[in-house]
Amino acid sequence: MARAKFEVKSVDELAAQPEEYRAAVRKIVLSHAVNELHGARVFDEPAIALAPTPYYKWLACRIAMEEYGHHVRFRQLGLDIGIAPEAMTPEAKRPLSIFEFPLKTWAEFCVIKLLADLGEILQVEDLSHCSFLPLRKLSRMTMPEERFHAEFGREACAELCETPAGRQAVQAAIDAYFPYLPAFFGKPRSKNNELFRKWAIKLRSNEEMRADYLRRAQALATGLGLKLPALALEA
Repeated sequence: MARAKFEVKSVDELAAQPEEYRAAVRKIVLSHAVNELHGARVFDEPAIALAPTPYYKWLACRIAMEEYGHHVRFRQLGLDIGIAPEAMTPEAKRPLSIFEFPLKTWAEFCVIKLLADLGEILQVEDLSHCSFLPLRKLSRMTMPEERFHAEFGREACAELCETPAGRQAVQAAIDAYFPYLPAFFGKPRSKNNELFRKWAIKLRSNEEMRADYLRRAQALATGLGLKLPALALEA
């Protein structure tokens, strides 16, 4: 994977860049600030009550704390680059459609961590080479926690699959939630994505990211003896 062709080393240096570049950075930071907050609200915090044991409640608490922490970090970077605080809320900017899923069960939460956090890992991997170094640094700080959340999802799903009822619940959750996920990577031939790649804020196209995600998600499901539902993807 190619590295960024140039580097903007600080918030002060960002101020001297073309408006197109600064706007692109703001879009990325704003999206992460909003979606980290909304995801923590609708998935991670409610999962504490759904967790079946004190051990899993502890892990759900940790995940919720870390996801809220991601929001706090991205929000601070947003403030540093001039985004208004009131803009960085789900009330001001519509969150991603992956958060519209109505979480009701522990198995669903485990599948969300298995599959949605895999998608977030791919996004963070791409930003870890971002030309804007404060965003690159923040992405690399976030990555270990995102990997923990995804690994939690894998291990929790594997444990559930040890019983026939648990396996059925996990497969049902995959069937219900997985169709939300390809849209996480944006539309094909996205103008925003073209802009991000032009300025080396992102490295890969939405189509490349989605294809990589589908390969990795399929490998995860197969490794657990589960199946992903067939999807009709937009060309």
